[in-house]
Amino acid sequence: MSGNRTRTAAWIAGGLCVLTLVLVSIAAALKLLGLPKELPIQLAELLQAGAALPMAVVGALIVVRRPGNRVGGLLLAVALGLSSSAAANSYASYAVTHPGRPGAVMVAWVGILIEPPTTAAIFLLALLYPTGHLPSPRWRPVAWAVVVWTAAYVAFAALVSEVRVGDVVVGANPLPVPAAIEEFGQRVGGIWFAAELVAYFLLLLAVVASLLVRFRRARGAERQQLKWLAYVGVLSTITAVGVAVLWLGGWSLVLDSLTTWGVPIAIGIAILKHRLYDIDRLINRTLVYGLLTALLGVVYASLVLILGDVFGGLGGRPPSWVVASATLAVAALFQPARRRIQHAVDRRFNRRDYNAAKTVAAFSARLRDEIDLDTLCAELVAVVDQTMQPTRASLWLRPPIERSGHSLH
Repeated sequence: MSGNRTRTAAWIAGGLCVLTLVLVSIAAALKLLGLPKELPIQLAELLQAGAALPMAVVGALIVVRRPGNRVGGLLLAVALGLSSSAAANSYASYAVTHPGRPGAVMVAWVGILIEPPTTAAIFLLALLYPTGHLPSPRWRPVAWAVVVWTAAYVAFAALVSEVRVGDVVVGANPLPVPAAIEEFGQRVGGIWFAAELVAYFLLLLAVVASLLVRFRRARGAERQQLKWLAYVGVLSTITAVGVAVLWLGGWSLVLDSLTTWGVPIAIGIAILKHRLYDIDRLINRTLVYGLLTALLGVVYASLVLILGDVFGGLGGRPPSWVVASATLAVAALFQPARRRIQHAVDRRFNRRDYNAAKTVAAFSARLRDEIDLDTLCAELVAVVDQTMQPTRASLWLRPPIERSGHSLH
C-alpha cells in the first residue's frame, strides 16, 4: 500500500513538473512576442518566468525521496502558482498590446486570484522548513493567520471593479458584482488595501522569526539545512543592495532574477542532504573572497585616483603606467591579504576549528622533540579530546609493548 502511494505521489509530482514547464514556456513565448525590449530586460523577464522550473524539479525530488516532508509539496504548489500567474499576466499584457485576443480579461482576473495563494504557500514553506513540521504547536496560530489572510485577499481581489496587470487596466470584472457591493468596495478599498498590507508585513516578520527560533534550537543536520537557506537569503540581500547602489541598468534586473534560482537549489541540497556539510566551507570562502575583493578594489581605486591626481592632473586621465603600477600592487598584495583575511575569518567565525588547528600544530611541534613514550601517549589522547571532544578516547599500543595504553573517559 505504501509503495502504491509513493508511486502515485511520484506520478503527480512528475505531472506537475510537466505542467509547470508548459506554463513557463507559454509565459516566455508571450514575453518574447510582446513589445520589443532591450536584451537585459528580456533576459530578466525570462529568468523570472523560469524561476518556477527549479522549484518544481526540487519539489518533485523531495516528494519522491522524502515522502514524509511537506516541503516538497509546498515547493510544487509555489512553482505551479508562479508559472500560472506568469502565463496569465503575460497573456493579458500581450492582449493589451494586440487587441482582439479572446478571454484576456478572464485570464488576467484568474492571474490576480492566483497570487495570494502562491504567497501563502511561500509563507507556509518557510514555517515548515526544513522538517516539514512547525517549530512547535505555538506557531499554529501563525499558520492559520496565513490561511485567513489568503482567503480575505482572494475575496477582495475577486470583487474589484477593474482588472489590472501592473498599472494597465485590462477590463471590467468578469463577475456580475452587485452595484451595492461595488460601491462599498470603492469606499473602503483604500482602508482594506492598507490593512492587507500591514497584515502581510506582520506575517512576514512572524515567518522570519520562526526561522530564527528554529535556528537557535536546531542542532546537527537541521542546523546545516537552515544555514543553506540563510546563506542564499543573505547573498540575495547583499546582491539586491549592491544592485541598488551600483544600478547597472537592465542587467541589475538580471542579477535580481538570478538570485531567485538559488533558493530552490539550496533547499534541494539541504533536504536531500547532498553535500550538506559543505555549507561551512562555502560560507568561509564567501566571507574570505568577498572581503578580499572589497579590500583589493578599494586599494586599486585609491592608488589610481591618488597617483592619477598627482601625475595626471585633477580630473585628467591617469597615465598608463599608473594603472599598471596599481595592478601590480594589487597582484602583490593578493596572497598576503588572503592569508590574513582567512586567519581573521577562522578566528572570528570558526573559532572551534581555529583552536583545534592551533592545538594540533602545537602538538606537532612538541612531537619533534619529545622522546618519552608515556608523555607522548598522554598528550596524544589529550589533543584528541580537546579537538574532537569525543565521549571516550583510548589509545592501544601493539605488542611487544607491555602497556595496554592510556585512556580518557
